[in-house]
Amino acid sequence: MFKRFRKLRINETLRNLVQETRLNKNDFIYPLFVKEGENLKKEVASMPGVFQMSIDEILKECEYIRSIGLNSIILFAVPDVKDSVGSECLCDESIIARTIRAIKLKFPDMFIVTDLCFCEYTDHGHCGILDPVTQTVDNDKTLEISALQALVHARAGADMIAPSGMMDGIIETLRTALDNNGFENLPIMAYSTKFASAYYGPFRDVAESTPSFGDRRTYQMNPANRLEALEESLQDEKEGADILMIKPALAFMDVIRDVRNNSNLPICAYNVSGEYAMLKHAGAAGLIDYERVMIETLTGFKRAGADIIITYHAKEACELLNRD
Repeated sequence: MFKRFRKLRINETLRNLVQETRLNKNDFIYPLFVKEGENLKKEVASMPGVFQMSIDEILKECEYIRSIGLNSIILFAVPDVKDSVGSECLCDESIIARTIRAIKLKFPDMFIVTDLCFCEYTDHGHCGILDPVTQTVDNDKTLEISALQALVHARAGADMIAPSGMMDGIIETLRTALDNNGFENLPIMAYSTKFASAYYGPFRDVAESTPSFGDRRTYQMNPANRLEALEESLQDEKEGADILMIKPALAFMDVIRDVRNNSNLPICAYNVSGEYAMLKHAGAAGLIDYERVMIETLTGFKRAGADIIITYHAKEACELLNRD
């Protein structure tokens, strides 16, 4: 009787020796949300363990996550002032620019990825300048101000820029602007396959970025389209992206694998707010073994082909890995 598979599973040490996919603390990027104020640390009800924080609290959080071996963050800002074009994020004293500088002053080795978009900064909640006739985002006008926002992040000291607005031509536009202004070595992580997903709901609570009308299906991807997803990622690679991202991750592991099979660039899976919230609330209700399901999910992203995982689970995952 053929028993090869059982022989490799019967002993824990042997199971560990033949394990194919492993998580590492260097796999993770942890999202942080900065908001104006002092001593502010406000938990988001839909995302237990996730907070809006003032700059001083962000610095405390960075100190802790560095102590557990987590050295990469992606930074989002929640401004007090919003207008039709998101002008607050276009100046060097914007909240995100001040936060980058504060982190770099205290923790120079912290790797800061900045989310580049306008949905948090506009009073209508869409990801750029609206066309007054169609009331959809004007692609080319948004590209122009996206380049300005990228230079704000670069001058403040960002280590990598991640444009999430899903405008056509965004990677080429940012690469040209950065190169022409002395930031040739600043990498771009493309939101190259970002779906118009229902999994983003809790994020819009913490980022205060829910559109005031309509939705984002005119510029984000149809979740049903697999071939288009691959085409969009490969287009961003041609335009000069350094890392390709698939967002969300859990329902799109086939797309992660498709991109992995067709590109040699590093791939990032964005484990989004709705995916995180489902596990947290199911764990709190006693429906799942939260820690095991979390690790199984994160391992699945790597098995599908991701090199990097942006996840709200990053702190807990690092704490578990330290325990092992």
